[in-house]
Amino acid sequence: MPAPRLSPTLGCLAALVAGGFTTLSAAPFALWWLAPVAAALVYAGLPALTPRQAALRGLCYGIGLFGSGASWVYVSIHDYGYTGIPLAAALTALFVVGLSLFFVVTLWLYRRLTGPRLAPLTFAGAWVLGEWLRTWLFTGFPWLLLGSGQVDSPLAPWAPVGGVYLLSLIVALTGALGVELLCRRFWAAIPLVALWLVPLALPTQWTAPAGEPLRVALLQGNLPQLIKWSPEGQRRAATTYLSLTADLEDSFDLVIWPEAALPMFEDQARPILERAQTLLPPETALLTGILQRDGEGRYYNSVIEVGDGGGEYRKQHLVPFGEYLPLESLLRGAIAFFDLPMPAMTPGAGTPTPIRTAGTIIGNAICYEIIYADLVAERARSAELLLTVSNDTWFGASLGPQQHLQMARLRALENGRPVVRATSNGVTALIDSQGRVTARAPQFEVATLEGTVVPMEGLTPFTRTGSWPVWLLAALMVLPGISRRG
Repeated sequence: MPAPRLSPTLGCLAALVAGGFTTLSAAPFALWWLAPVAAALVYAGLPALTPRQAALRGLCYGIGLFGSGASWVYVSIHDYGYTGIPLAAALTALFVVGLSLFFVVTLWLYRRLTGPRLAPLTFAGAWVLGEWLRTWLFTGFPWLLLGSGQVDSPLAPWAPVGGVYLLSLIVALTGALGVELLCRRFWAAIPLVALWLVPLALPTQWTAPAGEPLRVALLQGNLPQLIKWSPEGQRRAATTYLSLTADLEDSFDLVIWPEAALPMFEDQARPILERAQTLLPPETALLTGILQRDGEGRYYNSVIEVGDGGGEYRKQHLVPFGEYLPLESLLRGAIAFFDLPMPAMTPGAGTPTPIRTAGTIIGNAICYEIIYADLVAERARSAELLLTVSNDTWFGASLGPQQHLQMARLRALENGRPVVRATSNGVTALIDSQGRVTARAPQFEVATLEGTVVPMEGLTPFTRTGSWPVWLLAALMVLPGISRRG
């Protein structure tokens, strides 16, 4: 039975729907089974398209994906970037179309360079190479990768083996093989079944407890972002976090405040932090997100342990337009959105040292960094516990915070490490070493989340190697399909 042939219009419509299906496969909808359906809709009839037609299908898929799944960008630009509705909508559309170009390039090259030979393999390999490109080009944006929604699916045991890119590879290959099977190419059933049955034989736990469970308390201040950096906002932040700290009744090993909990520099916040430390028992460690500055005019987004000799971590992967402004001399002052509410940050230098406190070793990833699988794996190699502090207030009541939490869950599963996630207004959560949320605080409320986490030791295959074996595999899958074209 020949492969389905969709008209260009119908193919583009299917690609738009596929983009929406990918969003639905991720949090908060968690319809993970829609991800291979999305891949199938993109793949159906693709080997028969011209490179230009394939590129158009990629554009439609990207618009469907980011137009639905990254719509929180509008909230950040309009609600918190002081930008009017028309301009915020235009900037959001530019963002969506810009990201869609990754799929344009991926599918154009797929049809330009490859023939019908081993089409499902080359499609899956090309897809993952496109995700690899999106991970690092222009600082990278690995948000809503095809495999990100599989943390609760039967494919989840693959995550500690090869990480999110292996999940993407399997999902893309599943979609392509499903199309071949519908076309009565019954050989496709063998690899298809194998991909979904192998996880049943994989270990359920690759790491082991490194010590006794830790009692932790995460404080969520829920402070209004629009006034946070004003004098009133600074006073409210200090009052809120000191009050939450004073109200802790039990004994804890770790008390954690979120990213930039106090909207001021560490040297300005020192009296407040010292006051907070006196409210806690001597054996309790207090960690907080804070801004730092040095004597040479550099500013850092950091996590510090309060107290003498406390450790610190300085964020290394900064958010463009959020923590620094590309082409600053041209853009600053052009519109309000490009006028950052705080000084441009400097990335931390060198290999970060884990924070050692409360009898455990803590690897850090501040906010946006948690979406970078290989960055987190690097932290996990020398840590027993992963900490991510974030200010998700910028997302508002959009899909963003739930998607962000899901990616943190996937990092826990990939590395066999619990993740402690402290945020300004949600989603604050405790995640165990298998990516399960064991406790969470309500969004948009002042809250204290109490619970336990178990530090873990040992390395998963993914923690040892990172993503490069999967990227190499993807390239090898593409090579057999490359053909000469005039």
